Amino acid sequence: MKGSSPSIYDDFELLIGLDWADKKHDICEYDACSQQYKFSVIPHTPDAIQAWLLSLQERYPGKRFAIACELTKGPLINALQACEDVVIYPLNPSMVARYRKAFASSGSKSDPVDAKIQVEILQYHRDKLTPLKPQSDSIRQLNQLVLFRRKLVQDRVSLSNKITGILKQYFPQSLLWFKEKDTVIFCDFLMRWTTLEQAQAARKTTFLAFFSKHNSHYPDVNEARFTQLKAAKPLTRDEAIIKPNSLMISLLVPQLKQLLLAIRTLDEEIKELYIQHDDHIIFDSLPGAGPCYAPRLLAAFGEDRARYQSASDIQKYAGIAPVIEASGQKAWIHWRYHCPKFLRQSLVEWAGQTVRYSYWAKAFYEQQIGKGKSHNVAIRALTFKWIRIVWRCWQDRKVYDESTYLNALRVKGSQLLKYAVDN
Repeated sequence: MKGSSPSIYDDFELLIGLDWADKKHDICEYDACSQQYKFSVIPHTPDAIQAWLLSLQERYPGKRFAIACELTKGPLINALQACEDVVIYPLNPSMVARYRKAFASSGSKSDPVDAKIQVEILQYHRDKLTPLKPQSDSIRQLNQLVLFRRKLVQDRVSLSNKITGILKQYFPQSLLWFKEKDTVIFCDFLMRWTTLEQAQAARKTTFLAFFSKHNSHYPDVNEARFTQLKAAKPLTRDEAIIKPNSLMISLLVPQLKQLLLAIRTLDEEIKELYIQHDDHIIFDSLPGAGPCYAPRLLAAFGEDRARYQSASDIQKYAGIAPVIEASGQKAWIHWRYHCPKFLRQSLVEWAGQTVRYSYWAKAFYEQQIGKGKSHNVAIRALTFKWIRIVWRCWQDRKVYDESTYLNALRVKGSQLLKYAVDN
């Protein structure tokens, strides 16, 4: 085989580049013994993928295969990981694109060429690549569930904003009676009374019974709602506005309610899976984590302590560590563009919560703001610090203790504590 590679990879007799697509996959196989390339195309079907993997095992019995692919998850990766002889090396798509441009100034591109490029990266640069090592079933399930939950929350926000915008057109009073728009009681109210006219036609006993049924046992508040309802004046009486908008409300609100119920179901599944893991006590101890962020943090760190050899590894992988570029006498720092976005989002959002629950985190945030930093920059800097702390707790299997950390800062003579005391 051309090039050199560490001895732990010498048993790869076959290197494979796999340029995936939605309906078919272009494959380039490189036989290390014959130094010959073989190109093929397989359809994206379970039968075709399994038949191809079986043919590899028949041609190279007892051997392992290195496969380069621009994926880290998805149905294709799931199928490949089912084969014990396969070692997957995920490649960043930009790596393949820049490699291609470096040797093809014309800008020409084809799927077989990209598959061969992936093989060449395996040949010459495999020592710089990290093979994909799947987490345990429980961690992978947890990661999938918290990701699904986040997507549903985004859908909930988008849909509730759309409903709010429609209600402002003809029934704005309903928005004043409910502070939280993403609740079941808000949905049930609008599913029962889609217009002000319908709500005003309801009897007082019916109106109050509705809130009582939804565990809103505040007599003064409910009486005030009913009084406001009876005294309310319609924003418009134009049926050309009221009918289309009320129809949309009747169509969208049931969707919002189903989203809320779906998120509840996911919350129950996440909680059940999360508390079964021994490391949950570590993430439960983190300030501001709670039932939302603690499972996301556990899924982010996983259970393989060798996965991140240092806090710097996860800072870089998550895109929190800034990138420093230098050329000649100039140097500049910029945001890390290529990273797992959901992982970074989980860490940054949680760090933002700690400002409310951690003494030193609040002091650090205010110190950064005092230096003229924006909110986002200050939170990213705080996230950078938190990762080091959480990584150490995770590595040592110890819960976080705020007083212990504050004592450590005092011993070091931290300027942060001095700032907190002075301010």
